Amino acid sequence: MLEAIGSASPADGARGARDSPSVPVVRGRVHAPFSVLLSTALYCAEFVCAVVLCSEYSESLDRLWMAATLTFALVHAFLTQLALTFIHRDLGRDRPFVLFLHLLLLGPVVRCIEALVIYFQAGKKEEPYFTISRKVKLKGSQGTPTEREIGHSAHKLAAHRNAFKRAAVIQAFLGSAPQLTLQLYITIQEKYMLPARVALIVITLLSITYGALVCSVLAIQIKYDEFKVRLRPAAYLCMVLWRGLEIATRTAALVLFSTALTYWVIPVGLGNLALFFALPWLLLWRKKAPLPDSVEKSLSKAGTLVALCLVTFLYACINTFCYSTIQLNLASWDLIDKHLSWSQMAAYYAFRFLENTFLVVMWYFFRSDFYEYVCAPLLVLQLVTGYGMAVAFMMIFYQYCHPCRHLFRHNVADCFRCDCCRKDAASQRSTPKPSPSLGTRSADC
Repeated sequence: MLEAIGSASPADGARGARDSPSVPVVRGRVHAPFSVLLSTALYCAEFVCAVVLCSEYSESLDRLWMAATLTFALVHAFLTQLALTFIHRDLGRDRPFVLFLHLLLLGPVVRCIEALVIYFQAGKKEEPYFTISRKVKLKGSQGTPTEREIGHSAHKLAAHRNAFKRAAVIQAFLGSAPQLTLQLYITIQEKYMLPARVALIVITLLSITYGALVCSVLAIQIKYDEFKVRLRPAAYLCMVLWRGLEIATRTAALVLFSTALTYWVIPVGLGNLALFFALPWLLLWRKKAPLPDSVEKSLSKAGTLVALCLVTFLYACINTFCYSTIQLNLASWDLIDKHLSWSQMAAYYAFRFLENTFLVVMWYFFRSDFYEYVCAPLLVLQLVTGYGMAVAFMMIFYQYCHPCRHLFRHNVADCFRCDCCRKDAASQRSTPKPSPSLGTRSADC
């Protein structure tokens, strides 16, 4: 799930530039690490709010809520430190001070400072390029090959951005999602709002939305890695509305169901995790493929199995709250399925819509007296409509705002009109193939 940049070596890049003189080579610009700053700000804000809220729980003698809140905060912080340390491979390097700051849970802060120092020092002196990145720039349905020199500063900043993107996904779905669910449950059970709890709920919701947004952008960059992908503001707005509504309604349905049928929410959650954890392994068993050995060269068979289990668990946690967009394929060399399947997406959202509707309907029939001043039918309608709006924004994004929508063999409108089968039959008879310069990806219904 790493944003690919400059996969060729410097020698290969120079040789490719000489072999293709017709393609202009431009010097790549160094972009500000805004994603690093945002991830660090969300990490610090969530941890500080959790600590302040734990102190208030301690003063009010709410030991259970304090222990649960502190546990989720520490697990979230520990996993973030572990992810950054593993991705930057600091255990094999002589950097004791950085490792010490990671032990103090300050790893994202020092990484952010490193990225800012690299950014502000870039361009002050001439530096040789590290590699040459070859991309196809899309303008409508036409593609123009481009080559861009990547300097050492840009390469280091890309490494920081990629590490923080991975850490943001881990932080969102292994830390912020359980914390948000817990604090909403506490608010309903305690029947009052604390300012620190409200702040923590808002920050965790922003963190999960940002993590889902990162998943969507990474899915596009991985599936269309040979293209220069640039999303417009309308695309980001559509994705934020899609992901925000999807996560908010899903979390609200789970929390409301847990307040009415407390013990039944455990099999619901574990069932979701087990289902999405088992799916990639069942597909691997069905294909009768061996375990990939590309996870980490230094890992043994047992270590590779553990790493794949952790990746699959993260994949299951993401799909429990929202659609991952990045499909896990354990039989593939890079563990990612680059094939966009409309039928798989439709099956997920149909299943999730039915499940959310079932959860809120069960809450409606078994709700407690606390909701006597709440219009329960209106709340059920709002949650169901909110999830429907999330699906609508998702379809709008793929139909009108996706940066590579011109490469789709079928789009959302085709699937609604059931034109996929007719187009496939016609293309098999006499339709000319797409231009190889564009490398058109297929998207089946």
